[in-house]
Amino acid sequence: MADDEILASAIEAIGETPLVALDRLTANIDGRILAKLEFTNPGFSKKDRIAREIIEEAEKNALLSAGQTVVELTSGNTGTGLAIVCAIKGYPFVAVMSRGNSSERARMMTALGAEVVLVDQAPGSQPGQVSGDDLALVEAVASEITRERRAFRADQFEREGNPLAHFRHTGPEIWRQSAGSVTHFCDFVGSGGSYAGITRYLKQMDPAIGCYVVEPRGAEILATGEVEHDDHPIQGGGYSIPDLSFLEGVAVDGYLAVSGDEARAAARRLAREEGIFGGFSSGANVAAALELLAGPARGGVIAILVCDSGLKYLSTDLWSES
Repeated sequence: MADDEILASAIEAIGETPLVALDRLTANIDGRILAKLEFTNPGFSKKDRIAREIIEEAEKNALLSAGQTVVELTSGNTGTGLAIVCAIKGYPFVAVMSRGNSSERARMMTALGAEVVLVDQAPGSQPGQVSGDDLALVEAVASEITRERRAFRADQFEREGNPLAHFRHTGPEIWRQSAGSVTHFCDFVGSGGSYAGITRYLKQMDPAIGCYVVEPRGAEILATGEVEHDDHPIQGGGYSIPDLSFLEGVAVDGYLAVSGDEARAAARRLAREEGIFGGFSSGANVAAALELLAGPARGGVIAILVCDSGLKYLSTDLWSES
């Protein structure tokens, strides 16, 4: 895409996001962090990429008919991406989301033309902290709506378009923009799609690149197989799902755990010191990268994703000072 090109729609504006060096955060540290600013996508998150890929793969394989309804379980970001893609392509879209997610996301999807169905949280769950039990309730409602409306289920946890978007686009962009200088990559895992796709590409280019899964502290099911507690504020991941299909056969060089407080503090530093306004998972990735530079990645170049915009968390405690 040329800089002076007029695009046919917002779909063509997805991808080719900037890669920015966080040299102020690492001023006194041996090594660099390179942050991919995914909030510069039209829907303000990395999930725009998978929304486009899932829908276009479905069209290519005749799994989606003209005018057919699309349904998806979402924490808000995938739903926003799907709302954009479906609006442009003419598919009605229904987003099914837990009430535990920030309200900004539901408002944004509604503004983009989506029908938003909010599902009450499981007993004992805290607002702003979506657990695996909450996700199961959302899944049940999404499945029922899909059956009732004979809809196409976008299913970000199973559709191959999810990791393919990152293997075909995000990974190659990181490699090209960094001039092949990346030595490590770490990623907070939700569906596992961005970790799987980017890791596969980077390992293809250089098998020595160290790739690390990031999980919430206390809900480290991929690292340990155990969950002490799954109530954490890092929205969009850490659902305590032990068998993420996208991670099967994908290299993992190590696991990192980040607490909600650590993710919050790192997101605030990212905003104040680098002028980059990211969300909770972005903070988790920054905190994990700083931990890596203090240990096995000392002197290296770590690529991370700034997964979405801090604007989606203004109703949460991410930006409220204690």
